[in-house]
Amino acid sequence: MDWRWAIKGFKNYLKLEKSLSANSIEAYGRDIEKLRQFAEAQPVTIKPNMVILANLRSFLQWVNELGMIPSSQARIMSGIKAFYKYMLIEDLISADPSELLESPKIQRKLPDTLSYDDINNLIGAIDLSKPDGARNKAMLEMLYSCGLRVSEMTELKISNLYLDIEFIKVTGKGNKERLVPISNAAIKALNFWLTDRKLNYAIKKGEEDIVFLSRRGSRLTRVFVFMLIKKLAQSIGLKKKISPHTFRHSFATHLIEGGADLRAVQEMLGHESITTTEIYTHLDRDYLKSTIIQYHPRS
Repeated sequence: MDWRWAIKGFKNYLKLEKSLSANSIEAYGRDIEKLRQFAEAQPVTIKPNMVILANLRSFLQWVNELGMIPSSQARIMSGIKAFYKYMLIEDLISADPSELLESPKIQRKLPDTLSYDDINNLIGAIDLSKPDGARNKAMLEMLYSCGLRVSEMTELKISNLYLDIEFIKVTGKGNKERLVPISNAAIKALNFWLTDRKLNYAIKKGEEDIVFLSRRGSRLTRVFVFMLIKKLAQSIGLKKKISPHTFRHSFATHLIEGGADLRAVQEMLGHESITTTEIYTHLDRDYLKSTIIQYHPRS
């Protein structure tokens, strides 16, 4: 069995059976490519259907020696487990060699967050007199107001805006849809942008339903949004290393610190597991510490 043939079949499986996004499929493909490189570098090439548990353990040691951090190793192992699950389903192997494989223990890294003042300063740095000012302000308001992933924002459709009832419908990972509340400030900025979009943008065919467009009338790229936020941070002298995802982290953190229910935040973020959301409960440690010191009888 050829590695490239197996990887191609795996990608088709992820697309057709699991309905994963193109980005997720490419990420899984890169992980299995690393395993292929390892297998083909052995004195005798190991074919994908001939891999055993000992080979996978050696592979994990190999990526560790390359200096790959534990979280990256864990992600690769997740991809390998998915790959061999596909091989088993397709009867390409009789036993799953990854079944007893243990991923490296990783510590959850606490996400960087922005303060409310940081958010206001970043949005306030947008020059509304420029042609793209209204669009850029609406994007940042929505990232913070709705906790969107950057890809969810760039793919957002006008037909999924229910501004009269203050909700938007978002298509997240695995094409799963969810309803997310939207704030009055974001609605105001969005309506301003939609008016500007209608009057001043020549929209390309097929992009008529996309909310956020470039000056050429096509949907924005994720890279563009990253670069916009980086430039705004530089303009206000913000030293933190931030990205569009920082707005999502800040959205969740500010909600939970304000007393929001964890499961409600999980629903709004589109997290499959509550444990993914629970990371945000560890962010306000200074407040928790001061509360214990002040109120616990043994302090």
